[in-house]
Amino acid sequence: MPSTQLENHKLHTGLKDLAEEIVSRAISGGATAAECVIREGDEFSTLVRLGQVETLKESGSKSIGVRVFNGKRAASTYSSDFSPAGLDRMLNSALELSKITSEDPHAGIPEPSQLGAISGDLDLYSSDVYSLPGEERISYARRAEKAALDYDLRIKNSEGGSFDAATGHKVLANSHGFVGEFRRSYCSVAAIPIAQNEKGAMQRDYWFSVARSLSRLESPEEVGKIAAQRTLRRLGARSVKTAKVPVIFDPLVANSILEHIFEGVNGDSVYRGASFLAGKLGERVAASQVNVIDDGTIPGGFGSSPFDGEGVPTRRTVVIEKGVLKSYLLNTYTARKLGLQTTGNAARGLAGSPGIGPGNYFLQAGTKSPAEIIAAIPDGLYVTEFLGHGANLVTGDYSRGASGMWISGGELAFPVEEITVAGNLKDMFLNITEIGNDLEFRGSVACPTIRIDGLTVGGQ
Repeated sequence: MPSTQLENHKLHTGLKDLAEEIVSRAISGGATAAECVIREGDEFSTLVRLGQVETLKESGSKSIGVRVFNGKRAASTYSSDFSPAGLDRMLNSALELSKITSEDPHAGIPEPSQLGAISGDLDLYSSDVYSLPGEERISYARRAEKAALDYDLRIKNSEGGSFDAATGHKVLANSHGFVGEFRRSYCSVAAIPIAQNEKGAMQRDYWFSVARSLSRLESPEEVGKIAAQRTLRRLGARSVKTAKVPVIFDPLVANSILEHIFEGVNGDSVYRGASFLAGKLGERVAASQVNVIDDGTIPGGFGSSPFDGEGVPTRRTVVIEKGVLKSYLLNTYTARKLGLQTTGNAARGLAGSPGIGPGNYFLQAGTKSPAEIIAAIPDGLYVTEFLGHGANLVTGDYSRGASGMWISGGELAFPVEEITVAGNLKDMFLNITEIGNDLEFRGSVACPTIRIDGLTVGGQ
């Protein structure tokens, strides 16, 4: 084994040993159950504006957290001080706090039978994200911005080009004998150009590429070109008269619709009764062609991991099948509250109780291209950006500021802005009439182009 690999191996073995040691000491100190999380990582970020480096950040971090149980009482603490005294302080503090917190009958770590990790390589880590010298990383940002500025004379300014890279390593151990670890990496390149027309009116838009490995990143030139095209098509935007028309959501904004479903099936909001989907298991909640899946096992996925934030193996969960709500997304706590089983969706920081997060959460693609979906609409709206937040997850009421392109005669006719899109989430999911074939993951949540009927577009 080469020396650097050997050093890394020793380092990672050391963190696993430390996590197990902290758990063991917690039990010796009187805890009835315990878990320990250790995270370390590096990140690099640069923003170049009009060719000049505006920000440059390079950092590394290492931190540790412990959660202990005293019967049905729980407490957690964390630290970035790995000295013996620092670790003692963290652990003793958690043990003391666990004696005075209030009891919760549903608190506790998963049962031993629920614990484990997916075997095999999930392709989450690539060392090449840090393979470029610093100057070349800055060059990626510069090239993306330059490609946008050079694309058209109407691109007059820029909010910058950026390049980011990060790696992370996570270790989790608990008192049921689970110990697991995984590493992740990612890198991204982006450009945000500003265009100006002959009347002086300005518009901005952006584009980006993100990948686990540098080799899979789109070229900076391609990112800059698409950012320029997206910006130019917004020039000359105007409002339209209020109308009830079909609305098409481009994939980046369609994601937000999918995230509302996620918030609705999140076990935390379900047991609190703060979701419009509470009590709807087995019922039709969306159009028959709607299939929503959460899958933390996809190799290379941005939401993939061998185990969740509690040491439960990640899995594939069908959330909505042919429009019928099949499953909520749960961690151990919310599953106990609802009398169900965890779906392996625990997500956590270093301290506090685990929350719920997506694996790779997506709406299954349809068969039509975006162009075919647009071509079927005589008059309608193609949304490319939302402004602000306007969704009530209890009632489903929905109203958001938007901008995009007006569809006339089956084609994108002219840009529109200063409009609102309004409806109710319960109706919106049932009125998804078309789903595009352009599903692409640019994060852990992904949605293809979708068409929703029955929405009110508010303008003049």
